[in-house]
Amino acid sequence: MADLLGTGVSGLMAYQRALATTSNNISNVNTPGYSRQRTELTTNQPQFTGGTYIGSGVQVANVSRVFDQFLTDQVRSASSAMNQSQTTHDLAVQVDNMLADAKSGVAPTIQNFFGAVQDLSSDPTSTPARQVVLSQAQTVAARFQDLYSRLDGMRAGVNTQLSDVVQQVNSLATSIAQVNKNILNSPKGSGNQLPSDLLDQRDQLVNELSQYTSVRTAPQSDGTLNVFIGSGQSMVVGTKAQQLSTVKDPYDPTRLQVAYVDSSGGSVDVTRQLSGGKIAGLVDFRDNILDPAISGLGRVAIGLAQSFNDQHKLGQDLNGKLGGDFFSVGAPQVTPNSGNSGTATVNASISNIADLTNSNYTLQRNGSSYTLTRQSDGTVTDIGAMGFPGSAVTVDGVSLSLGSGAIASGDKFLIRPTYNGARDIGVKITQTNAIAAAAPIRTSAASTNTGDTTISTGTVNGPPPTNVNLQQPVTITFNSPPTTFSVSGTGTGGPASVAYTSGGDISYNGWTLQISGTPAAGDTFTVQSNTSGAGDNRNSLLLAGVQSKTVMDQGASSVVDVYGSVVANVGTQTKQAELTTSAQTALLQQSTSTRDSVSGVNLDEEAANLVRFQQAYQASARVITVANTLFNAVLSAMG
Repeated sequence: MADLLGTGVSGLMAYQRALATTSNNISNVNTPGYSRQRTELTTNQPQFTGGTYIGSGVQVANVSRVFDQFLTDQVRSASSAMNQSQTTHDLAVQVDNMLADAKSGVAPTIQNFFGAVQDLSSDPTSTPARQVVLSQAQTVAARFQDLYSRLDGMRAGVNTQLSDVVQQVNSLATSIAQVNKNILNSPKGSGNQLPSDLLDQRDQLVNELSQYTSVRTAPQSDGTLNVFIGSGQSMVVGTKAQQLSTVKDPYDPTRLQVAYVDSSGGSVDVTRQLSGGKIAGLVDFRDNILDPAISGLGRVAIGLAQSFNDQHKLGQDLNGKLGGDFFSVGAPQVTPNSGNSGTATVNASISNIADLTNSNYTLQRNGSSYTLTRQSDGTVTDIGAMGFPGSAVTVDGVSLSLGSGAIASGDKFLIRPTYNGARDIGVKITQTNAIAAAAPIRTSAASTNTGDTTISTGTVNGPPPTNVNLQQPVTITFNSPPTTFSVSGTGTGGPASVAYTSGGDISYNGWTLQISGTPAAGDTFTVQSNTSGAGDNRNSLLLAGVQSKTVMDQGASSVVDVYGSVVANVGTQTKQAELTTSAQTALLQQSTSTRDSVSGVNLDEEAANLVRFQQAYQASARVITVANTLFNAVLSAMG
């Protein structure tokens, strides 16, 4: 009966513990990071009596948490990937909306500007029409500047978010190290069992850390967990946490990078080594969407300003003067690396807008070698072999020369040809009469000509600067027989006999014209300054044509085409980020569901366990009651 009582008591205690565990599971069904716990039962040591073994009840071997490390790692990996793509997408949408919007984008203002130029060609003497051209030009410049300011503001926002995220990572690392310490100091259960609730708390912190960057973990024999990020940087080792910090970019102090603070207190830039999570999403957005968009917008602004200026300089204003710069054009930005040992400066200027790209470049000296690396694709140009630094060199439409001092070995310079183009565009002319709508030359045929010929109005050869003798009078006289002609006038060199081809180009002093038909001997034609040419609209027509002129991408694209490419590239990357986010979200949900099917609390299952353990508890209590009845019966018989 004593054995029966002991067996009943063991069952009562065991199922009381099982009921308590089940109750704890039900209570924590909505607790983030909680892993379902399970009471593990085992039989007591049997007693050898009467030549056989008799069972002596049950005992609680362990209360363990139901946990699968592989499934947990999958959730963390999916969380890092999803947060990276989600962060990139959320920011990319803002850029896409800025550039593509029909009201806030640049395209409508460019269209309105060239429409005003086209209207001016209908009445080149109209002051109101000229004022509209200036107003629309100022609107275009203001729109470029506004978009640059907003995009640059987003870059400052990325800095703020990076700082905030780094603080979150450091806080989580400190918390994980503290939980490690708590686990290390906690009393161990049988079989070196660790406290389940602390393990859950630590895993939840690691899961939160995976939202900011990818993580890898390494359990230690003493129960602590080492945590690594990036390419192997240790954030938590035992009870000690390392830290991240933000540091200024060596080329641009307004741009923050993420650094790893080592045990000695030194920091190492690990921005490109951190994959996954919000940190990688912010860096990916800044490097692959925002900066290219700013550079692309700048290239459009430079292309528009420079191509319009080039044509404007080939015209004549209402004062009879050759046209000047209509727009101000942004210059390339050159910044030395903060670690340079030399004091040299490098000059950069745009020499050909047709060859410009959206990319930035790194100029570096290694020993006696000078190289220029295009960052967008890694193309390396040996500019030392081209004569740099002894002479200026041109790569991708950018002319580079040594400004002052000497470049030391190991020195680097960042060259951003178009980054500030949208910021620096402006309208230089302020007076309507300075708009060069007319052509600076005019042609005429002598009234005494007897041949059957016509002469074209002539065009000024570009690009500027124009020939110094452009507006000097030139006379073309046909010889006898009229298969040749002679040319006289300043700058022409006085050719006495030039073969005549009907409709062929005749070019002198920076202009080109055509004479067509059958001339007679002695026929003369004159090219001279376009005096009193206020009503001439020839250059305004050419200015209006700049909108569709293929002056970019080595003569393959117009300015409008390039802007369309910038918008399309941002739109494509935004859509790709959206698709990636959708896929990663589904993967995260699937991974979480799979993990929860193992570790999560199922209320139906717990309810069934509650009934099962309750019945077992009641049955054990009944065994005790039976033992008590039998014991009383024995006492009564003996009494």
